[in-house]
Amino acid sequence: MPIEIERKFLVSGTAWRQDNGINYSQGYLNGDKERTVRVRVTEKQAFLSVKGITKGMSRMEFEYEIPAGDAEQLLKLCEGSVIQKIRYTVIRKGLKWEIDEFLGDNKGLVIAEVELSSEDQTFDKPEWLGMEVTADQCYFNSNLAINPYNKWHENKKL
Repeated sequence: MPIEIERKFLVSGTAWRQDNGINYSQGYLNGDKERTVRVRVTEKQAFLSVKGITKGMSRMEFEYEIPAGDAEQLLKLCEGSVIQKIRYTVIRKGLKWEIDEFLGDNKGLVIAEVELSSEDQTFDKPEWLGMEVTADQCYFNSNLAINPYNKWHENKKL
């Protein structure tokens, strides 16, 4: 069973920016906390993902490449708004950091994610990492589709 172990952090500054990134559009066909069904389209590929409930930092994840035309049609069926973002990849000390710079209703939000091999794996935090938001459901992409960052960030301590 494929398990995703991930930690998320807010990002400050732009020292992490190393390339132009890849544009992503993603939406949620089901944003239930027990399971989410996501459709994602990049510049070259499209995917359908099913994720189980998050327990700690871990959850089941199944991801399948699908035809781009199918994904575009599925985006029209999604709950809430379609999330637009640019994803940057930074390799640092053997770890792959994916940094999402959100656009549209989530503009101003930048989140770094790192996948780990175990929940207790230690790692050096890059200087551009801010507050950890792994357990804060406000920052889950499925929640950002329903309750975008620009509607609530003034009330959050960043």
